[in-house]
Amino acid sequence: MATVTLIGIDIGKHHFHLVAHDTKGHVLLKRQFGRHVLIDFLARHSACRIVMEACCGAHWLARKLAGFGHTVQLIAPQYVRPFVQGNKNDFLDAQAICEAASRPTMRYVAAKSPEQQALAALHRLREARIGERVQTGNQIHALLLEFGIALPQGAQGLQQARLLLREREVALPPIAWRVLEAQLSHHDQLQQQIDDWDCQITVLAKQDDVARRLMTVPGIGPITASQLAADAGQAKGYHCARDFAASLGLVPRQHSTGGKSTLLGISKRGDKALRRLLVQCAHVIMMSARRWHSAMAEWTAKLMLRRHGNVVACAVANKLARVVWAILAHGGEYRPYPETGK
Repeated sequence: MATVTLIGIDIGKHHFHLVAHDTKGHVLLKRQFGRHVLIDFLARHSACRIVMEACCGAHWLARKLAGFGHTVQLIAPQYVRPFVQGNKNDFLDAQAICEAASRPTMRYVAAKSPEQQALAALHRLREARIGERVQTGNQIHALLLEFGIALPQGAQGLQQARLLLREREVALPPIAWRVLEAQLSHHDQLQQQIDDWDCQITVLAKQDDVARRLMTVPGIGPITASQLAADAGQAKGYHCARDFAASLGLVPRQHSTGGKSTLLGISKRGDKALRRLLVQCAHVIMMSARRWHSAMAEWTAKLMLRRHGNVVACAVANKLARVVWAILAHGGEYRPYPETGK
């Protein structure tokens, strides 16, 4: 019997579908397993290459199977979808994973450590609460606008809403006052939670070696450094700095044909949270470029003289992404003048 060299697994919550190939790509095995049965089967199986989609539960399973001596790789789901033949089902998905993994140019996702997963979960929860805080603020504005009270934007509007609730000089129904009080209380609770998590993330960032080195880059603070350390890891899944910047959607989108290159706006691919944070860091550099003494600040200041601010922000974010990749891939810290040694 031929030897199994490649296994594709379609991951589910309780059921896992497995397809095994030999060296020539012939299907040797197609089976459905439960979670515990799959782990027992692969623990006894001879070492081979196992490929899965980078989805929920994949990083934990990758670490588990790697402990059995297997070579485990993760593929982004959007790279697997074109290889699905015919109608979609679980076995065809597993077969498509094997087909995608057989391509020599396929790109893979590095498996995260438990600490990186936990830190990423903390950031996702913080982002969800920030979105809920914005939603609550909008509901407060909309409630009062229904009764002819237009509040200014931002924190000033919420201060006026609290003043109205305290003095109650405006004639509103009792139910409206209770709703306003509940919404303001909920907004304060969300703000307290966000502030607490910001403090926790800052402490964790100072304790983590990767995040601490990332914070030496101009404009990058604890929140951005911590999320980069959690989501980008050691940059093992990227061949070069440009690949990392492209994975975040910070390079031009192309629509080229017939030998004519057409470059559009940024592609906006990849993790939008990391892209947003890097663009915010770029704006910080732009505001302080004339006061800071570094090669990046000088380059930014010159670019601001001849290009639109939004273009400069994307360009600086791209440069930040490349610097981040260099630190993650090669270690060390950011040096203001690496070429001259100033």
